[in-house]
Amino acid sequence: MILELIVPGRGSLVSSAPPSYQGHRYPAEVISHCVWLYFRFPLSFREAGELMPGRGVIVSYETVRRWCLKFGQAYADGLRRRRPRPGDKWHLDEVFIKINGEQKYLWRAVDQDGTVLDILVQNRRDTAAARRFFRTLLKRTCSVPRVIVTDKLRSYGAAHREVMPSVEHRSHKGLNNRAEKSHQPTRQRERAMKGFRSVGGAQQFLAAFSGISPHFRPRRHLMTAPEYRTEMRHRFALWDQITGATALPTAA
Repeated sequence: MILELIVPGRGSLVSSAPPSYQGHRYPAEVISHCVWLYFRFPLSFREAGELMPGRGVIVSYETVRRWCLKFGQAYADGLRRRRPRPGDKWHLDEVFIKINGEQKYLWRAVDQDGTVLDILVQNRRDTAAARRFFRTLLKRTCSVPRVIVTDKLRSYGAAHREVMPSVEHRSHKGLNNRAEKSHQPTRQRERAMKGFRSVGGAQQFLAAFSGISPHFRPRRHLMTAPEYRTEMRHRFALWDQITGATALPTAA
């Protein structure tokens, strides 16, 4: 059955049907499992492919790479469409990343629950870059926060006055730990990948990574063991619904 969701603020229907696998030799179960391996764990395309013989599947690393490029963002968007409306308190932060030896900036926004709202890779961290991120963020979430929390970077204040002047702005480095901590998984993956090669490639990977990886990282320290097992069953069931896959059996 194909469901349709009304996206708040858009007034139009968005289909929640899984992506089409027409023309692919492997079934959805294999494709979605390889994509899950790559975005959930610090693995290379080759390492993700090398894990598949244990499931009775032989697949090349180039095939895994093509699957991740084609389906990663589609899966991430499917997960985002099924999330509750974001909280009304947004934490924004930017951090430098090395791309092909040059310093660029990764802008990130999370709500008070730590849910990643959006990311944007840019060359600078000036007012124009902050303004662009604000507008992209509002368009992406289709909502307006009650308050935004940033560090002391002046670009935030200037962009805030232009784009969302009615929203309360709190500028204090000590209040923004939630956004700063949200960079840690990206840093871990950046080290495993030995950096990014292009701005476009970094944006493409991080956009999918920030949608898929957190889905399988619930706040374990706040749950009992039975609660954690139940939550993970629910999250994997949602993943299978989005990808159109069923559980991949282990080879005998």
